[in-house]
Amino acid sequence: MQQAKRILVTGGAGFLGSFLCERLLQEKHEVICVDNFFTGRRSNVSHLLDDTSFEIVRHDITFPLYIEVDEIYNLACPASPVHYQFDPVQTTKTSVHGAINMLGLAKRVRAKILQASTSEIYGDPEIHPQKEEYWGRVNPIGPRSCYDEGKRCAETLFFDYWRQHRLRIKVARIFNTYGPRMRPDDGRVISNFIVQALRNKPITVYGDGRQTRSFCYVEDLIDGLVRLMQTKHEVTGPINLGNPAEFTMLELANLVIELTASRSKIEFLPLPADDPRQRQPDIGLAVRELAWKPTVQLREGLARTIVYFEDLLSSGASQSVASE
Repeated sequence: MQQAKRILVTGGAGFLGSFLCERLLQEKHEVICVDNFFTGRRSNVSHLLDDTSFEIVRHDITFPLYIEVDEIYNLACPASPVHYQFDPVQTTKTSVHGAINMLGLAKRVRAKILQASTSEIYGDPEIHPQKEEYWGRVNPIGPRSCYDEGKRCAETLFFDYWRQHRLRIKVARIFNTYGPRMRPDDGRVISNFIVQALRNKPITVYGDGRQTRSFCYVEDLIDGLVRLMQTKHEVTGPINLGNPAEFTMLELANLVIELTASRSKIEFLPLPADDPRQRQPDIGLAVRELAWKPTVQLREGLARTIVYFEDLLSSGASQSVASE
């Protein structure tokens, strides 16, 4: 049995962070959840508050944090275009200043630290599927740049701390992930389609709907993060984590309509600026280094996610999301 650790999860009340906190508590670790609640929600972790091994701290990681921990999962940063474009300067600060503060903390307490990076590192890619050695094709001055370049700079900082200070780092490049606890107002395609379908409103597809994405169910993604953190010192990443099964937006829209038995029709809208045409991970490195690959297929994962949104909408909770 592995030794219990004291683990910090930044962004711990968010969609991914809350599932990670659950997983670490199940493994009998002590978990400190840090969140500034810009996009994270207390309701995501309220069921954990009675666990004596769980602690929640309201804090913005663009400011230093002084705490004693063994491991750090740095997940703090708004991840949907709606939220990261709301305050793009703060988004960049969260990625860059936040990384500096968490790396400084890891250096002081000699903690192992994992960075939740993103497939947005690759921008609108020229190779398909995307491998970790691909440097990307990113617009540095566009409306998505605060997130894309912020995460790219964070990766630079992680590897400079590794080279200069021999810090124990892990970098995961996360591809589109979905599941329960996604916000209905986050503007991501799966939450958009499900909420629209459940309300029998038009399903808004941008462009011609032939652009592709690959969707990983949240529990599979969390398993990949934990496995990466547990690897030996030499394995730093970056490692792609995502489901390589690729779907067009039209295929996704039609599947959501089918699973919700919705009366919604598809409505086409102009394609947003810098929206990638293709996004599919090559997960060969994750298979080799982590013995990891996703197990939940899209139909199954969507069915679970739809149940969550049905409950959310029927309770009227989605109307109060913005005020939490």
